[in-house]
Amino acid sequence: MHVVIAPDCFTGTLTATQAAEAIADGWAQTAPHCVLTRLPLSDGGPGFLDVLAAQLDGEMIAATVADPLGRPVPANVLVVDAGGERTAYVESAQAAGLHLLGAGERNPAITSTYGVGQLLLAARATGARRIVVGLGGSGTNDGGAGMLAALGAGSIEDLGRGGLPLADLGPDALGALTSTIAEWSDIDLLAATDVDSPLLGLQGTSAVFGPQKGASPQLAQDLESALGHFADRVRRHLPGRLDLLTGKPLRLDREPGAGAAGGLAYGLLILGARRVSGVDLVLAAVDFAALAAAADLVVTGEGCFDWQSLRGKVVAGVAECALAAATPTIVIAGQALVGRRESMGIGLSGVYAVAGTPAQEEAAMTDPVGTLRARAARVAATWSPPPRP
Repeated sequence: MHVVIAPDCFTGTLTATQAAEAIADGWAQTAPHCVLTRLPLSDGGPGFLDVLAAQLDGEMIAATVADPLGRPVPANVLVVDAGGERTAYVESAQAAGLHLLGAGERNPAITSTYGVGQLLLAARATGARRIVVGLGGSGTNDGGAGMLAALGAGSIEDLGRGGLPLADLGPDALGALTSTIAEWSDIDLLAATDVDSPLLGLQGTSAVFGPQKGASPQLAQDLESALGHFADRVRRHLPGRLDLLTGKPLRLDREPGAGAAGGLAYGLLILGARRVSGVDLVLAAVDFAALAAAADLVVTGEGCFDWQSLRGKVVAGVAECALAAATPTIVIAGQALVGRRESMGIGLSGVYAVAGTPAQEEAAMTDPVGTLRARAARVAATWSPPPRP
């Protein structure tokens, strides 16, 4: 059997590369007769640049930017020249990622995307006229306001102090927004998102993702109100845009994906960015369709397989692509919180959890590589039995 092992990162424990190695090692223990292809993936979040750099003939440009609390951290811009066009790829998590914060530092009221704006400036300085921004895994909830501050749309005091202070934005806080948009009008910006959530509402960024970043229920509501005020201020400065289908004024805060990365996608949409699926972009770059068609089985995975996984994440993208090639796909996840009907609905043939009890969860956090390897070995016994003599 030819098995393609194509997981996302296991957030908080394993990178996509580490997860792919652990699954492959476990699979080989039980099914040494299998041919294994390791293919770490990303949907725009952590690991986005590493996955693309392994597949694209480009150059990594080093930069130093601000983390969510304003501390300097190293980051990179991937520059690729192809077809006479220079494209720069940026991973927003390198500047705004939740992994950059300690457990006691997670506070979306004060974390900022200012460093992402610095990354965009570094990407533009390479001469690229097309910039792709991978979104996901953020520890921020500021609607991209900090990023806009770094680009000159307003002061860092007004826009760069996190999501909660946006509730107090004055009428002139975004006075330079129009000129900033004009400065970036010659750049083809792509926002590669991992979710399709809007900025506001019950399915918006504060309500759905705020708690993952340290927000209490009350803080999530306060952040929702602050982003609503920010969106209102933005609308007063944006040039008139109409929805081509309805003819009504365009509401960027309601656009699918505007809530990605704590609303960072909304800030990019303000600049004129086009939204694309992060996982689809990555799958196309690695020519996953051809790999899936040539394989007998695809194994994907992530830390927690839940309802979000069904909407724009690596697992759903992999399953859909493999289904088109009639290749069965299974997922090995740290936790599995999706029912069989829902998982089969996206084309999965099997779902396997590393941890199903509190004791197993503790063991998985203590030894993520060992427990994932052991689970993969047991799954391999089902899907890759030894060949008959």
